[in-house]
Amino acid sequence: MPDTLKSQKIILSADSTCDLDEELKERYHVNYFPLHINLNGKDYLDNVTITPEEIYREYYDHKVLPKTAAVNVQEYIEHFRPWVDDGYEVIHVNLGHALSSSYQNCCLAAQELGHVHVIDSCNLSTGTGLTVVAAGKMIEQGLNAETIAEKLREGTSRRHASFILDTLTFLSAGGRCSSVTAFGANMLKLKPCIQVDNRDGSMAVGKKYRGSLDKVLVKYVKDELARYSDINTDLLFITHSGIPQDYTDLVKKTVESTMKFKEIHVTKASCTISCHCGPNTLGILFETMR
Repeated sequence: MPDTLKSQKIILSADSTCDLDEELKERYHVNYFPLHINLNGKDYLDNVTITPEEIYREYYDHKVLPKTAAVNVQEYIEHFRPWVDDGYEVIHVNLGHALSSSYQNCCLAAQELGHVHVIDSCNLSTGTGLTVVAAGKMIEQGLNAETIAEKLREGTSRRHASFILDTLTFLSAGGRCSSVTAFGANMLKLKPCIQVDNRDGSMAVGKKYRGSLDKVLVKYVKDELARYSDINTDLLFITHSGIPQDYTDLVKKTVESTMKFKEIHVTKASCTISCHCGPNTLGILFETMR
């Protein structure tokens, strides 16, 4: 790690569900902690010992979906302790508290160790990633850990996440909508937009689109960018659960023709996110100024 970061004595850590690409992970020196995936009685580490493609294959072959599990208190303590013992302050960004008990467990670990500043992202995927990037920038600026933590918590309501689902099959299999609803939506080629509530990370169905995926994605991107008059154009994520590149290229082209961003990063969602939404899910995630 560069001496400039060592002198600040701050470590940046995050649940692996923040879904940053390797370039941003390395740029901001992000230390990941993976959530657990339980499939067929075996415990896996998200995107470490299992991939979304393996989860999809198991479902299509055997109609089995995994269960996701939070990081427990002791795991977080073991994750943070070496840094705390070395005199570092730790900023850790969690998946939204409505989606996992990881945040509560992380807070308990922080209370025991001290010097750990736990941030509820109130979001998921690269909605959480936006908070991680904001933390990395503030560390580079030389702000102290307490100030960074305060500013990150104040900023969660400015970070917006939504996704288009290509199919409701996986939501139905996971018990999050009825099989009748899923069948009807699939038959009618309905593709719902899932909006993330940035007060807690919970999800709700927004606008329902109809038609082929390519046409829906173009309309969705234009609709989302038109919803806000004060979008921060520094960074936008295009995040997907596994989708042909033609679609990500189409979405990026649509974004670029609608609004100019300094950086657009295409990233792939973790298993924790992907197993609930299924393949061909894609969203755009960005910040507003207020």
